[in-house]
Amino acid sequence: MSINTPKELMKEIKIHPENFYFIHYSCQNLNDENASLSPRITSIVVSHYSTGQTVSFSTHSVAETLGISRDSVIEKFDEIEKEPLKEFYDFVRDRRDKYWIHWNMRNSTYGFEHIEHRYRVLGGTNAPVIPVERRINLNDIFASYYGSNYASHPKLTNLMELNGGIHRDFLGGAEEVQAFANKEFLRMHKSTLCKVGAFHSFLRKFTQGKLKTKSKGWGIFLDGLFDGRVAKGIAFVTGIIGVPGAIIGFWEPIKNWDTLDIEFSKIRTICANF
Repeated sequence: MSINTPKELMKEIKIHPENFYFIHYSCQNLNDENASLSPRITSIVVSHYSTGQTVSFSTHSVAETLGISRDSVIEKFDEIEKEPLKEFYDFVRDRRDKYWIHWNMRNSTYGFEHIEHRYRVLGGTNAPVIPVERRINLNDIFASYYGSNYASHPKLTNLMELNGGIHRDFLGGAEEVQAFANKEFLRMHKSTLCKVGAFHSFLRKFTQGKLKTKSKGWGIFLDGLFDGRVAKGIAFVTGIIGVPGAIIGFWEPIKNWDTLDIEFSKIRTICANF
């Protein structure tokens, strides 16, 4: 089953939170300044929604395992990069039927297709592809629910600002490019971790109706108003109001005050037991 709307996401994640994973990754410059045709991937982070457990696949950890110094990583990058991609796809293999929540991982420039392409370029085969209908773009979900202007550009950093501030490990696009040039791969990895953490926080607040955005409007207000406890309260009050109405409607058959006292006694009992 695919999830195409915010309401579908809210419903499914409340029923089956164990079926959702967050994913984000860091890479080399996305422009044409790279020595290779496609940007090299430095780390991939996956986090499980229901447990909060996080798994990382990074070049710096592989380099350390292989005894390759930081200064030698670039010249041996092809050898190093393939291993975390293989580990990532080993992890994905039995989880292709889960939902994968991401932030604008749309295409072969930056997205699932880019990861798969790098794996193939490095000699990897039989990558277990995550079906497109199991991918959920969190940015699109928020834009659909709150409106396209739910946050100023760049949306990710501004949404962070609205919901607690930007994490100290966060790197923007230009900063990641510079970090790669400086061979600061651990710094890039920590930035990816904090972004996945932000996605987790955004989604929890979203499902609880607590995500702060720039958007204002009656549609959003009413969606929150008629959800959860508020809806139950409104239903109860409406029910109480309806009881006297029913009594008035049947006023004619009531011939004495004893009968009326019984009816009001029932109302008091309902209120006392709520």
